[in-house]
Amino acid sequence: MMSYLHRYFISGLLVWLPIWVTLLVIKFLVDILSNSLLLLPPQYRPDALIGFHVPGIGVLITLLVIFITGVIAANFLGSRLLALWDSVMGRIPLVRSVYTGVKQVAQTLLSPGGQSFRKVLLVEYPRTGLWSLAFQTGDATQFVSEALNGEEMVSLFIPTTPNPTSGFLMMTQRKNVIELDMSVDQALKFVISLGVVQPTMKNGHTLKEMP
Repeated sequence: MMSYLHRYFISGLLVWLPIWVTLLVIKFLVDILSNSLLLLPPQYRPDALIGFHVPGIGVLITLLVIFITGVIAANFLGSRLLALWDSVMGRIPLVRSVYTGVKQVAQTLLSPGGQSFRKVLLVEYPRTGLWSLAFQTGDATQFVSEALNGEEMVSLFIPTTPNPTSGFLMMTQRKNVIELDMSVDQALKFVISLGVVQPTMKNGHTLKEMP
């Protein structure tokens, strides 16, 4: 009797747990987008202008503002205004460090031609004989390569389990890492699930050496 109860409970949990986690993530993102309207003065917020609350209007307005900003920034005049804004922000102490750092990271991660977090690597860590998944973040800086007698180095991020948002930044010789024939999504699922969710093989190959 207890075995049946346990099996049915686990079956129900497997149905509801992914739904619950997905809803929590969606709610988190919606709350962030909606709270962006709090930056406006109270008298200019949609609820005050319309006279009643419209669910989801904060999300729609935020997405619309982001889209319009992208359209403006993509043309000649917008790019000049953006360059002027960057120049102003770059002259403000403290703000300069935060603004410039966040912009560089965003451009690196979101740029279509960027290589950061595009490759999944296998690296021998934390000791010989133990292997960890890692994401390539780019080539190591020239300062590091010169300090190591011109060795071709690669920088990588080793995520922790089950929270891949924390981890370790490592730099190693390019010859010491192996590129996996695995997508970033598959690698993240593997890390978050503690290795339970196995990635699907592609074309019958799993590993390939980095060029």
